[in-house]
Formats: sequence, C-alpha cells, structure tokens
Amino acid sequence: MSFGFELAGTDGAARAGVLRTAHGDAPTPTFMAVGTAGTVKAMTADAVRATGAKIVLGNTYHLMLRPTAERVARLGGLHKMMDWPGPILTDSGGFQVMSLAKLRKLEEAGVTFRSHLDGSAHFLSPERSTEIQHLLDATVSMVLDECTPHPATYDEAASSMALTHRWAARSRAAFFPREGYGQFGIVQGSTYADLRRESADVLGAMDFEGYAIGGLAVGEGQSMMYEMLEATAPFLPVDKPRYLMGVGTPDDLLGSVARGVDMFDCVMPTRAGRTARAFTSAGVFNLRNARFMDDDAKLDARCACLCCARHTRAYLHHLIRCEEMLGPMLLTMHNLTYYQSLMILARAAILAGRYAAFCAETRAGWVT
Repeated sequence: MSFGFELAGTDGAARAGVLRTAHGDAPTPTFMAVGTAGTVKAMTADAVRATGAKIVLGNTYHLMLRPTAERVARLGGLHKMMDWPGPILTDSGGFQVMSLAKLRKLEEAGVTFRSHLDGSAHFLSPERSTEIQHLLDATVSMVLDECTPHPATYDEAASSMALTHRWAARSRAAFFPREGYGQFGIVQGSTYADLRRESADVLGAMDFEGYAIGGLAVGEGQSMMYEMLEATAPFLPVDKPRYLMGVGTPDDLLGSVARGVDMFDCVMPTRAGRTARAFTSAGVFNLRNARFMDDDAKLDARCACLCCARHTRAYLHHLIRCEEMLGPMLLTMHNLTYYQSLMILARAAILAGRYAAFCAETRAGWVT
C-alpha cells in the first residue's frame, strides 16, 4: 500500500481524513499514544489497542541508547518487538536537542549527546537519525530538527530555523523510500509568524509525505500556540497530514483540530495516569483526594473502558493511596481511551458539519 492522506471532509479549518500506510490506516484527527522506549508505560499492547489507538510513537534517542537500533533490527524491528503491527511514528531526537541541552553539544554536523544513563557520548546527525529510524522500521520517520527553546529572540529563532531546514534537506536525502512509508518535515520559527510561514514554504518545496509543527507547547501558552497554528497550517499542503508535536490537554486538542491539525502526541494522558489524575467528560479528577474514598460511581459515566466498566472511584482511590501498581495502570487505560474517544467524536462532528457545537458541548461538560 502506498503512503498517503485522504481528506474525507472539512468544517471550517477542521479536517477529517485517513492516513494510509504500509502498516494500516489511521482515521484523523488522531492521537498517538507515546511509547518512548518501545512501550506505552503501564500498558500492554492489547490494552493500547483496546483504547482505540491506531498509531503509536517511539523515540529515536531513547531507543538508540537501549536496546540500540541495531539490536531492534536484528530482533525483527520495533513492530514485532513491541507487538504493534500498526503504524509507528518515531521522533528523530530533535526534542532532546532542547530538553537535554546540558548534556549535548550542537554543531552543523549534528549533535553529540552525553547519555543520561551513563554519560557515554553518542553522535546524532540527520543521516544517523534517519538510519536509526530505518533500522527500527518506523512507518513514519521524522527529520532531525532543532526544537527552538522558548523564549527566543527573532535572530535566534531564524538561525535555529535555518539549521532545521539544512538538516531537513540532509534527512530527506538519507531517507530510503519504501512503499507505504513516509517522512515528515518539521516546521520551526518559534513565535514569529513570518518565520513560521517561511519554514512552511521551504519544507513544502522538499515534498515530504507529511508535515509536523514543532517548537510549540514549550512554554509559550495556549493563545500563542493557537496564533502560530493559524500562521502555519494554511500554508502547508492540503493533501498532506499535519502533526502538532507534543500537544497536549484535551482543550489543546480541540482548539488545534479547529485550526487544521490532524495528528497529535503527548505524554500527558499516561503521565497523568501514573500521578492519580483522570481526564473525564466531567473534567479532571485527582483520585488521591479524600472525596473519592466512599464514591461508588464509575470514573466516567460516558466511558466504556475496562477501568470505568468494572471499578469504582472509591476502588481507584484505594489503589492510589496503597500505591498499588494497578491504580496507575487503570487510570492510564482510561486516560488514553478518553483521548481516543475525543478524537473519534471530533471526527464525527467534522463530518457532520457541527464541530464548533461539539467543542462547546464538550467544554461545557468539564465542570471540575
């Protein structure tokens, strides 16, 4: 099957489509569960599938350290290793260029990291990042970019963006085209609308299979993030998927879909599950709170996941207070199911031409 994106309908700037890949299809808008080290934390692959997820994410930097890309390849690839035959998108290591700034040296050739595990040195260039993702057998590979930190001056943002463009060209040249596989460019430009448009134009000319919007959700705030989406998405190819990296809360997802984004990933639902927080149709609950001690209601009356179907808020509170690992597992399962359900309902609303009403109704329900 060839890699492609089919647009099924729009409602304003909001889009409903289908991402088609060698490893299966993913209806959009879609949320990708984050499986950084080849696993979605606290979840089996069957549990991830049960949430409705169609595509997951892995991380080049973490997998190159352990178990190493070469070992993954010898063992049959990441799909086989993590029991996920569906599409897998791999981050390029670009986010770690920012997040591990104290452990890396940035040069034109690439980035030298000091491992956060043992301090050993590892060099990651656009070519090596692309090679690692090929060894992992990633369905969607990302170009190596410099994720511009926030805040950044205009000159700093422009310089960082230009480096990302040069690395994108090198990543594209190193990509090994295969039927049903794709590579995404990453738009940068910090909080400067003219740089964002320039980046979209430059990367658009490189004809990637899809486009990511990077360098957001790094401290700029929701209103600025939306402003940058409005300055970027209209200048990306209509017939290619658009991926907003590292976002975010349910409210962020709704607002970003309204501005033309198709794909998302974020550690928020899994991390929240491990810290006793649940995203629900009634808002965010902290299951540590004593008010849940005798609450025999299901976590979310509108959710049919295993957590909600079989367990009460009181039981979840008990598990959290006793530090039983089942508590985070059940809350993670629920949170990922909620995110998937939100995207499924958003897609249906777009196709029905009532996306704005859907957003208003959903937000009105968040009363906690």
